[in-house]
Amino acid sequence: MAKQKKQPRPKAQAPKGFPDYFGAEVTQRTEMLAKIAAVYHRYGFDALETSAVETVEALGKFLPDVDRPNEGVFAWEEDKDWLALRYDLTAPLARVAAQYRNDLPSPYRRYAMGPVWRNEKPGPGRFRQFYQCDADTVGSGSVAADAEICAMLSDTLEAVGIDRGDYVIRVNNRKVLNGIIEGLPVSNPKKPQPNTFEEMMRTRISDIEFVSPDAVLRTIDKYDKVGSDGVLQLLTTGRKDQSGAFIDGVGMKPGDARNVLKFMQSIGKNNQETIANLRSLIDYSEIGMEGVDELEEIAFLLQAQGYGPDRIVIDPSVVRGLGYYTGPVYEAELTFEVQDEKGRPRNFGSVAGGGRYDDLVKRFTRQEVPATGVSIGVDRLLAALRAKGRMDSTAQGPVVVTVMDRDRMADYQTMVAELRDAGVRAEVYLGNPKNFGNQLKYADKRHSPVAIIAGGDEFDQGIVQIKDLILGAEIAKNATLEEWKDRPSQYAVPRDQMVTKVREILDGQG
Repeated sequence: MAKQKKQPRPKAQAPKGFPDYFGAEVTQRTEMLAKIAAVYHRYGFDALETSAVETVEALGKFLPDVDRPNEGVFAWEEDKDWLALRYDLTAPLARVAAQYRNDLPSPYRRYAMGPVWRNEKPGPGRFRQFYQCDADTVGSGSVAADAEICAMLSDTLEAVGIDRGDYVIRVNNRKVLNGIIEGLPVSNPKKPQPNTFEEMMRTRISDIEFVSPDAVLRTIDKYDKVGSDGVLQLLTTGRKDQSGAFIDGVGMKPGDARNVLKFMQSIGKNNQETIANLRSLIDYSEIGMEGVDELEEIAFLLQAQGYGPDRIVIDPSVVRGLGYYTGPVYEAELTFEVQDEKGRPRNFGSVAGGGRYDDLVKRFTRQEVPATGVSIGVDRLLAALRAKGRMDSTAQGPVVVTVMDRDRMADYQTMVAELRDAGVRAEVYLGNPKNFGNQLKYADKRHSPVAIIAGGDEFDQGIVQIKDLILGAEIAKNATLEEWKDRPSQYAVPRDQMVTKVREILDGQG
């Protein structure tokens, strides 16, 4: 009889792009989301929690990867329907707004927080599962709703610990960008183009290549990453990226590409000057001028509320990549420097973005339902706070009550109960108590601030030993022997004063 092969052991390894999050990371995210929710709630927005699964039909064409329609999501077939994990929190909102339109107030203001999933290649800082935090107003076509989102985003960044001056919210309008496209020749010069009426009559439409407006928008959206020269190359013949790979250009004529750059670089000393610059550049386009008027009103409304250009600016270089935006678009950028993996200084960059999307709900209702909103990249915002030193990568652990005598376990449990009743995070050591050194190593691994020690002698005397683990570690690292004697890190206190002394030590640790 052939020997049966052993089943291989499964690999203890998470799939690529699906990170695991541990204690401090989860706690810090929860605390940050609570601060964000408090701001949203103060602005009158209600919480909404939708299913993690939507139908592919409901997600529609607005998928993250325009080159692979319906391939940017994790999808499966069930009872002849295709279902998918949500790739953002906006598409589910559009479905909710249509499904419950007779029950919801109009405008409907909601915020949502949770994980989203994208079926795309993972890489450094690029995950397939990540958290988003959105706020949207559905049912208002007023640019006052856009201005409110920008003001709320400003308040949110400051509430979580980003100082004024360390961020800027940049605002543009897709109507202005559409006006730019209106003023461009659409034919692509890669092929010979007809110069006379006779040539044009002899030219088939299939012989003419066209510049894609979406391709132009996607290209100028790279302005922050590749600069003006890079955009100029990508709009025309193409360029090599950092890896040496060649990226084909859109195929515009150099003169037309430079005209596009004029818009990108038309930001002035203040919002009023920027708006005047835009008016002079786009006076040929009705839709473009409409977009400039809306930007002017947004700037006016924000200024009236005290949100000046130190926080929110009109910036024509903002595009936003997703194709469903129809009006104002905005992006929150952190302006302070951090170091990249090679130690080079760089700006931290964008942590939030959004805009107006008046056609998204229309897919369900066949009626235009105006909407505007913003999405915060939660993990990027957490990384920014850590980079600024506003958030430690390790959270303080619990007070550990060590076990010196197994037979006194009930007494140790009484101690920990008293600490918890006083609001102190605490636990009894539940491992093998035989080696006391291992208990202190455990407390150190847990980043515990204090250890409680009580054996037979302490119980007989009615005292406990309280060890300040934070101070002890600092003394061991920095102090001389004399300083060690002058600064005790362990205290013997009466048993009934245990909670008071622990709280005093914790308060002293900050």
